Amino acid sequence: MSALARWFRWLPWLLWPLWLCTATAWAQAQTTPATCTVQILAVHAAEATADGGKPAPSQWQPVTLPDEWSRRHPDFGGGSLWYRIDWQRHCPASAAGPVAPVALLSQSIVMAGEIFVNDHFLWRDKHLSEPLSRSWNKPRTWLLPDVWLHDGTNTLWVRVVGGGARQSVGLGPLFLGEPERIQQQYEALQWSHRTLFEINLIVSGVIGVLFFGIWILRRDQSFYGWYAFSSLFWTIFIANVLATSPWPFSNSLMVTRVNTMAALLSVACFCVFTWRFGGQTRPRLERALWAATAALLAAQVVVPDAWVGYAQQAGFFSATAAFLINCLQFPFHAWRTRRLEHTYLAVALLILPVANIHDLLVLKAIIHTHPVFPYANTALTLSLAAIMGIRHARNLRRIERFQQELAEGIAQARGELARTLERDHALALANTRLQDRLQVAHDLHDSLGGSLVHMMASVEQGAAALQRTQVLSMLKFIRDDLRQTIDSNSSAGVAVPASPQKWIAPLRHRFTTLFDELGVDSDWQFPQAWRTPPNAMQYLALTRLVEEALTNVIKHSRARHVRLWLAQPAADELVVGIEDDGVGFDVEAVRQADISIGMRSMSVRIGRAGGALEVASEPGRTTLTARMTVTRS
Repeated sequence: MSALARWFRWLPWLLWPLWLCTATAWAQAQTTPATCTVQILAVHAAEATADGGKPAPSQWQPVTLPDEWSRRHPDFGGGSLWYRIDWQRHCPASAAGPVAPVALLSQSIVMAGEIFVNDHFLWRDKHLSEPLSRSWNKPRTWLLPDVWLHDGTNTLWVRVVGGGARQSVGLGPLFLGEPERIQQQYEALQWSHRTLFEINLIVSGVIGVLFFGIWILRRDQSFYGWYAFSSLFWTIFIANVLATSPWPFSNSLMVTRVNTMAALLSVACFCVFTWRFGGQTRPRLERALWAATAALLAAQVVVPDAWVGYAQQAGFFSATAAFLINCLQFPFHAWRTRRLEHTYLAVALLILPVANIHDLLVLKAIIHTHPVFPYANTALTLSLAAIMGIRHARNLRRIERFQQELAEGIAQARGELARTLERDHALALANTRLQDRLQVAHDLHDSLGGSLVHMMASVEQGAAALQRTQVLSMLKFIRDDLRQTIDSNSSAGVAVPASPQKWIAPLRHRFTTLFDELGVDSDWQFPQAWRTPPNAMQYLALTRLVEEALTNVIKHSRARHVRLWLAQPAADELVVGIEDDGVGFDVEAVRQADISIGMRSMSVRIGRAGGALEVASEPGRTTLTARMTVTRS
């Protein structure tokens, strides 16, 4: 077989990847959905029949969305409405494959409803009778099944159920189109209609709880309490915007009553807050405000259901008017007082009238933008928190200056008192020392006796004869101990070391040298700092305890290991322990015979210092534990 023939034999296999890529591209071109446009042709509305069915063809009226049926028909006695939205999907003539799906977005249904697509059921609220579901501020989106749609005109049927006579009933904007674009619109509506109010609810609740806590602690600062109550009622009002069910109330009219009452109370408390914060004393105006609020609250309770709409309008109009008037009058008060926090609050309050006017123009369709009141109210709440923080910080600085002046006066008086007490203390200390001459014997025994034992042990354990310099060093060591004993009992200026480590260092150096010569292992466990340092008397007692205990270890115990520790399990408690593994002794026999000067000396010293000495001994373990309550002299 020639080379050319072999090449043609393998040519189909070489071209196979190219054929596969071409087939895949062709299949994708056949299955990519064609881009189509959706156009709403007409919107009609009519009252439903008594059983909720669709009205007769002659009753349909052309409307535009959003539509508030109850405003155009004030005599509407409640019940349900039907909206018919005719729309058509236009696809390019060249589209041979599948077309893109259609998504539906509903901005709001007042109050509840259900939706059909070409007589196919799509969705309905959970409750279409009292207690009604609340979809008036709940955007929703769906992807319409393509098998439900016609090639020509399609129809959306929306049944809307209202909350009763003279209550708002209607349908918000509807959007049809590509799923991606509809999803973007849905997310924008979700942010402006739900998330913003959730943020407002959280911020208002947190700030309200914070101010309530401050008011509980500072009852004289009443404006904190008034703002806390205003935030509480405002939180109830905002919760109505987010609620999709009238629970815990039995019907929508009850929700309307409670919502209006919450708005009235929130505004009344906020007005009193601004007056108290600004130092405006207006008892007559406050009484008039609460009288009008009480009358409007009573109207919400007693009016019959048929008049709830009028009572609601009167309540909201009065609350809005009082709020705006208060927001506008406070800047004039801030101008008169020229106080910084009043100016900050005045600027913050001016945001709300501007936001209200803007949203009113949006509601009347004069301008076509999104409402800004949720932003403004959140900004106002945060601004109030910042203003209160500034006020609190300034009060703290004022308190700090007062405390500084007070501290200086106290320091001056304390200095004079300290000098007087120092003289009295010196006299008392001298008198005490005159009465405690016997204590000198204990000191000599504990300190000088320990040093002598140290020297004797060195002589006995030494392998060679002592040199003159060694003897002189021992005598100087004894002289220093004697001088320290005399100074400790004659000086009124005994200073407690700054830390346990500095206290134990001299004793550790003295006895570690001897322990090393005797082959005794020592373990010293002392913290770096006092939790509460002992007084001078306690410091001396603990020093003598350690000296006497270690001297006894050298003289009697024949121990190979000694452990010393100091602990302060509580700020006012101090524990010192000495433990060895020597031969031990009979504690009770020694106490009853009263033959140990060292034991008696240690017990007496610790007792006078306000503590107690515990001794436990058995062959292989002897423990001395001194516990005392730390008191500063």
